[in-house]
Amino acid sequence: MKNSQEIIIYTDGSCVGNQFKNADGGYGAIIETPNECIELAQGYRDTTNNRMELRAVIAALKTIPSESSVAIYSDSKYVIDAFGQGWLNKWIKRGWRKSNGKPVENQDLWKELLENTHGHKIRWIWVKGHSSIKLNECADTLARMSMSGRKMLNDFGLTVATVLDRY
Repeated sequence: MKNSQEIIIYTDGSCVGNQFKNADGGYGAIIETPNECIELAQGYRDTTNNRMELRAVIAALKTIPSESSVAIYSDSKYVIDAFGQGWLNKWIKRGWRKSNGKPVENQDLWKELLENTHGHKIRWIWVKGHSSIKLNECADTLARMSMSGRKMLNDFGLTVATVLDRY
């Protein structure tokens, strides 16, 4: 595969009972390369929707070749705006603190995500969720499916990129 050709990634995270402790969640991602399509999904226990949104992007980036040109589509403003609005740079400059002085949530995953962006040329693109965008709907379905019938992981440590299918 030539790295000069852009890889398309759609990601989504899901969490049932997001407002409660011990909620189950999962991520889904679709990766389209010039040579194949890859589906990723993994379920996690005791998590939140934002953590699953982050893990979806991390897992996808772990799966593609280094130094790729990538377009990442997500319906998560949390993820997209952190890059597009410069939140990450501000958090880092403030020692992982928000403008109100409180610690940034999910620092472990933000740091893992940053590590996995190195070397890639990434375009961050927000899409409206549940708006009939086929690959976004597929990523959502994978995220929801990953919460049942598969081995659920505890939500700590590095993100596991679980490949379901390649075609």
